[in-house]
Amino acid sequence: MIPRYTRPQAAAIWTQENKYKIWFEIEALACEAMAQLGAIPESAAKVIREKGDAAMAVFTEADTQEIDDIEAVTRHDVIAFLTWLAKRVGEDSRFVHQGLTSSDVLDTCFAVQLTQAADLLLADVDLVLAALKKRAIEHKRTLTIGRSHGIHAEPTSFGLKLAGHYAEFARNKQRLLAARAEIATCAISGAVGTFAHVDPRVEEYVAERLGLAAEPVSTQVIPRDRHAAFFATLGVIASGVERLATEVRHLQRSEVREAEEFFHAGQKGSSAMPHKRNPVLSENLCGLARLVRAAVIPAMENVTLWHERDISHSSVERGIGPDATVTLDFALVRLAGMMDKLTIYPEQMAANLESLGGVVHSGEVLLALTKAGILREDAYKIVQRNAMATWTKLGTADAKTFRENLLADPEVAGRVPEATIDAAMAAEMHHAHVDTIFKRVFG
Repeated sequence: MIPRYTRPQAAAIWTQENKYKIWFEIEALACEAMAQLGAIPESAAKVIREKGDAAMAVFTEADTQEIDDIEAVTRHDVIAFLTWLAKRVGEDSRFVHQGLTSSDVLDTCFAVQLTQAADLLLADVDLVLAALKKRAIEHKRTLTIGRSHGIHAEPTSFGLKLAGHYAEFARNKQRLLAARAEIATCAISGAVGTFAHVDPRVEEYVAERLGLAAEPVSTQVIPRDRHAAFFATLGVIASGVERLATEVRHLQRSEVREAEEFFHAGQKGSSAMPHKRNPVLSENLCGLARLVRAAVIPAMENVTLWHERDISHSSVERGIGPDATVTLDFALVRLAGMMDKLTIYPEQMAANLESLGGVVHSGEVLLALTKAGILREDAYKIVQRNAMATWTKLGTADAKTFRENLLADPEVAGRVPEATIDAAMAAEMHHAHVDTIFKRVFG
């Protein structure tokens, strides 16, 4: 986690303090369940809970260091924590971790942390959705040029552009909800997952109180297909972030200037060129998206573990767990803020729309000619011929608009009324069904 791209609430999920508090909670809940089943004394479970809670309430960096020092000898992190805990609990600590294996604690804790991260990310997605909805409605009928292959295509509305991104993030929210449900899984099943030394009811008790579901077959570890699906979902969301950021980057280019990131008072764009206003936020978002997606392949490769359990996944998850979630959290919040403050230039959109002399209306003109009785193949040749005549002479002394060239064409004049050509070149016609699309997207 890089502090520059980390929000405190996301970083807090992955602190040693939070991890050890979750570890203790798992152990304490397991003791409570065992006590209810008569496997350990109820008095012991009570002491473990009370003394453990008291120790965790005053947990500091010194405690983390003590655990690290123990691990330097034991070379086992869970044993190191249990040794630290035993000093605080006393004699009743012998009932802690009975029948459990390290993966029960590690995997269940990781599930809790990932669900905590998912909840934060879901709130972030809501921020993005709110910003996109507000700006889409604001520019519902703001005419702009649609582009395919980066080339002017036909008119659309800027609101429709944003509505498309809103719909994508709405889908991403559903994907994240599904991924959260899949990862919210608890395993308290002991060595190789057979429950030989711990009653399955202990797992059910722990899972319920942690807001998790019991893993049907843990094999000692929670199957990593769940984690692969979770990180793949983060990668898809990151791609949505980059798609929208890339759109903003293109629209801010000097030759386009249809929209740009908000430029703050005192902000500087370049150390050498004082005039620069660069799309630094959207470029940053594209880079952050790549970092998040970098976690997907390692998560996929973690699915294949040896037999019932190995730890080849462990080192990977210690990195991608915090890095992917913290980075995506930062990116989503930055994206929401960028879109909320995005400066939009409708006048420049209108100017760009007509900058090619009206050729962007060629599709509707083609239809108008066919409705006037001209064969489609012939109509296409007529429209393309006049469009190219307009395009190739743009900016020259003898330049003519697409409309002028059409009306001067002998195959059009006298066959297609001037009013028909004008109607075909009315950009507003492309808003005919904008309400229908908005209803589909926003309800």
